[in-house]
Amino acid sequence: MQADALPAPRPHRVTAREFLRMGEAGVLDPNARIELIDGEMIDMPPIAPPHAGRTKRLNLLLIEAIGRRAVVSTQDPILLGDLSAPQPDIAILKPREDFYTTAHPQAEDVLLVIEIAEGSVRYDRERKLPLYARFAIPEAWLIDIPAQVIWIHREPANGVYQSSFHLAAPYRISPLMLDDIELDLAPLLSLDEH
Repeated sequence: MQADALPAPRPHRVTAREFLRMGEAGVLDPNARIELIDGEMIDMPPIAPPHAGRTKRLNLLLIEAIGRRAVVSTQDPILLGDLSAPQPDIAILKPREDFYTTAHPQAEDVLLVIEIAEGSVRYDRERKLPLYARFAIPEAWLIDIPAQVIWIHREPANGVYQSSFHLAAPYRISPLMLDDIELDLAPLLSLDEH
């Protein structure tokens, strides 16, 4: 066989199933922040206090507002097809009796994803939001800590959110899939980190 007849080197895409098995088998450091996006394992930066504090604050706000109408999932994987297992800061999931103990949620289980970004704003905007739109997640929020802006993305079609806007004062919003609640997101933009 001639050398030029050999297949060219190509990257090996990791499937979501392989990725999860690596975690279960201890191949991946349990303290590492790794996401699987389109078959690539992505090392995420450590979570700094401003990001962590906003995640905790938003988690509490959502649990209090939503109650048992949906499941609030914090930094847990959602399976999007065979090649992606992102871990959004918060995902609002359809209620399920087993609370997703038998399987990770998939795209059809997700009502809303929220990314809180400090050092990963560009990555979240350019990689994760298009991924969420491609899998028809009805709504995605991007809380941009450095810019003190909350971006709302809705109406996914053909892999793109058709409606995108930044939330203006007084920073109140009703999620599309839970329109009977109204959330006050102003504390997430506060520069006062008490």
